[in-house]
Formats: sequence, structure tokens, C-alpha cells
Amino acid sequence: MDELTILEETDGAAVLTLNRADKRNALSGVLRDEIVRRLDLLEKSDSVRAVVLTGAAPAFCAGFDRSEFSGGAMAEVFAAATEYHRRVYTFAKPLIAAVNGPALGGGCDLAAMCDFRLASNAAVFGQPQVRFGAPAIYELMRAVLGTGPAREMCLTGRTYDAQEALQIGLVNRVVEPGELLATATAMAREIAALPEAIPEGAKHGFVALQPRLFES
Repeated sequence: MDELTILEETDGAAVLTLNRADKRNALSGVLRDEIVRRLDLLEKSDSVRAVVLTGAAPAFCAGFDRSEFSGGAMAEVFAAATEYHRRVYTFAKPLIAAVNGPALGGGCDLAAMCDFRLASNAAVFGQPQVRFGAPAIYELMRAVLGTGPAREMCLTGRTYDAQEALQIGLVNRVVEPGELLATATAMAREIAALPEAIPEGAKHGFVALQPRLFES
């Protein structure tokens, strides 16, 4: 069976790739558990100081796996995902999203839970799940976008291309698709090369000041 994530390490940085391309990297319960397991290992690693999170082409992450919502199980699925959200949101090392394609619903949230985001021109963001009755995580999006843009995104369910995402502050930089992973990895290596305790100390401060979300 293919691995649901692929982990590569180099020069103090790691690249964690969601590897469910046939499902556009949709967040099944098994994939969420695998992300948590990988992040736990990376947190404990003495050789990794910064992490890039990306998706196997063509998507970054299409959101939660809607096949698991059958039988009215949506609330149960979201409740079961609390620990996954908490672990990503409070990950103790710098976490860079390299958004290579659509990042929608839970995929948009996944990117937003990272410290910052680089996007290729192929990236698309949004919270389209509101159109079928699944609410957006407004407090998370407000922390990244501010009140006005977050309310628009969470109420309309419309999508944003990479350039508009840049304009509203959802992404930090837009690059060509072929340059995305190399650019993100180079930034992770630069962070990893900082003096001892600087990246970790900065991330500790980020987590301490961010809204207290996903607490059971």
C-alpha cells in the first residue's frame, strides 16, 4: 500500500508531502492520523528545525474526505478531527505551506494553520464547504486575514486564485509552479541555519499569542 505521506529531510529541514493524489489529498481520518504521527516524530527530531508541508500534484489538499460524511456523520468527523487540528496548529517548529494547487475547505485551513504560505500560480483557496452546510473555521481565518476578508471568505464560499490570495494576505509569495518546492525548501533551510533556539523560540512565541483554538 502506498504511503499516505512522504517525508524527506535535508540540511536541517524536512518536506512532508500529502500523498493521496488520486483523492486530491483529501483529509480522511487515516491521513489525519498519519499527519499527526509525522509531526510528532518531527517535533522530537534533533536534526529537523523547520518543515515544509505540501501536497502531491495536482492538489495541495481538497479538504475533508466527504465520503466519510455519509449517514449524517459530519459532526462526528469534525469532532474526531480536534486533535489533528490542535497538533498542526500548535506544532512546535516553523511550518511552511507550499501550496501547489487547490487548498479548499479543510485544505485551506491546513495551509492557514502553518506559519506562512508560499503558493504557485496554480493554487486556489476558499471555503466552499459552506455551500453544502459545513461551517468554516472563522476564528482561524480571521487570525490570518483580519475581520473583513475572513468574513467574506467564510460567508460566500467563493474561491480565490493565488494573486487574490496574495492581495488579501493569505499567502506571502506567489511563484511559478516549478519553483515552488525549491523556494519553500530553501526558506526552511535558511530558518534551520539560524542560531540555536531562535526558530524554536520564535515559534513558541507565535503559539502563545495565537487564538486558543481546537482545545478539547
